[in-house]
Amino acid sequence: MSIATESTLEKKVWTDEEFMALPQDGHRYEILNGELISMGNSGALHGYICTLLLAALVNYSLSQKLGIVLDSSTAFKMKNGNRRSPDISFFAKQRLQGMTELPTGFLDGAPDLAVEVLSPGNTVEEIHNKLVEYFENDTRLAWIIYPNEHFVLVYRSAEEPDRLLKSVDSLEGEEVIPGFSFPVADLFQKLSF
Repeated sequence: MSIATESTLEKKVWTDEEFMALPQDGHRYEILNGELISMGNSGALHGYICTLLLAALVNYSLSQKLGIVLDSSTAFKMKNGNRRSPDISFFAKQRLQGMTELPTGFLDGAPDLAVEVLSPGNTVEEIHNKLVEYFENDTRLAWIIYPNEHFVLVYRSAEEPDRLLKSVDSLEGEEVIPGFSFPVADLFQKLSF
């Protein structure tokens, strides 16, 4: 009996069509090393933070004609074949030159800005691995939002965070989304109705 090693096992190569044909059962998926990974569902706090930031980014980027903002249902093709889906993504217009409309499939490479809002099930290793892939695939800025702790880590590379932002600070789009600013405290606001 022979024992299969990781190097002898063949990884599945997913086509855009196969990935897009997955059942619309309410689950989000990523492809990691040829394996289909269910991203599960997120809670209300996660969804609310994503919605607040997504709305601000969409309004600003459209009004300034800087690029497109995409939600977590959008996967991106990494160089290694993985498909990654940040919670929020911004793709600069320079990378969309020559397109008159978006493909029904996937965009190549990671977004210029990748935003991840931590869920209780996320691990440090998982987030680190995502950051490594994002930056290897053209991400220029990443925001990792910690809902329970009320802070944001800003990354300009996968090695280590560039800044820690607290509720008194603002998220800045820097050169990726010039002029964009959003108060961190607004991400963690209490319901007031």
